[in-house]
Amino acid sequence: MNTQNKLPVEKKKIKAKYFINYVFVLALLIPFTVTGLSGSVKGSTSLLLTQIAYSMILAVSLNLVVGFLGELSLGHAGFMCVGAYIGGFFANYLHTIIDSKLIVLILSMLVGGIMAALFGLLIGLPTLRLKGDYLAIVTLAFGEIVRTVFMNQEIFGGAMGLSTQKYGKLLYIIALTVALVTVFVAQNLMRSKHGRAIQAIRDNEIAARAMGVNVTYYKLVVFVIAAFFAGIAGVIYAHNTTPVDYGFFSFNYSIEILVMVVLGGMGNISGSLIAATVLTFINVKLTTHLSGDFAALKFLIYALILILIVMWNNAPKLAVLRNRFNLRRLVDSMMKKIRKKHESAAQEPGSNVEWDRIPTKIPMDTILSTDITPDHSLDPEKPEKPEKGDKK
Repeated sequence: MNTQNKLPVEKKKIKAKYFINYVFVLALLIPFTVTGLSGSVKGSTSLLLTQIAYSMILAVSLNLVVGFLGELSLGHAGFMCVGAYIGGFFANYLHTIIDSKLIVLILSMLVGGIMAALFGLLIGLPTLRLKGDYLAIVTLAFGEIVRTVFMNQEIFGGAMGLSTQKYGKLLYIIALTVALVTVFVAQNLMRSKHGRAIQAIRDNEIAARAMGVNVTYYKLVVFVIAAFFAGIAGVIYAHNTTPVDYGFFSFNYSIEILVMVVLGGMGNISGSLIAATVLTFINVKLTTHLSGDFAALKFLIYALILILIVMWNNAPKLAVLRNRFNLRRLVDSMMKKIRKKHESAAQEPGSNVEWDRIPTKIPMDTILSTDITPDHSLDPEKPEKPEKGDKK
């Protein structure tokens, strides 16, 4: 009976791990959606939530390439730039024929994401054969070339940037919903057989190729998916900020996205979400409160905070504090308490009795755990053998 009670609990424990990421995003989406629809959300809070949302999308999508695939890409801001300019330009055209801002935003996100994915395919075909620093240099060059090209095109606003129409204060609701979809796609991809093949390429590409894994195909798939979501993040940025500034998609922003992935943990979706939220919040607050002569201190304080986070994650002397205040450990302890309550309730007499079923067999565990001693009291007495020398 104990084994039958424990099996469903273990399944629930395994499933709960995969819902933590959804809970984290929904913890931002649901309460702020309710307050936003009631009109009690400030404009600054709306802008902050939108920035956090597209930072989540960028961090999770880049984690697919850097964390799970094991390839270093420094051109993620370039794919975001493609989505922002092309998606924003397409949205300006749609506004002339469609009145609904929501439909325009959805269609422009699809167009910007698809165009960024096509650029990812074109860049990935020749460059994914490279490894290490060479791939990083090529993707870095792609990001710089793309934003320079858009800067010099008058159709996209030239050096003044592309003028777009803002969606409004409730943009963060759609942005957080897209972040939820991004987590869903990334998490389910990594849990599938294709995700295991991708992680096998990261661990040992030669061994994966020897086992029959199509390395080039999986590298392109991951690269295109990451570029697609980066393009969608660019469209969200274009509807949040006007004009679209080409300087925003510089090398520094690609490094900032990479920092979110590294601090959150390579191949850790939950860590990417938390790091994207924390770093974006810190960056926005420092930019807001440090202005004028104190604006130069923003980068100094931001760098000090990053150094402290790195020290917290890696310093051996802080291992005791990390284990004590570890979020995963706290979640595991809560799950253990819930499991103990469930087991104690199941062990109460009469709690699991099924009155419509009568057991007809003894469980095998009971038979194997019972010591049976034979009873010889009813055995017939054996006749005594005559001793030697006795006469019959």
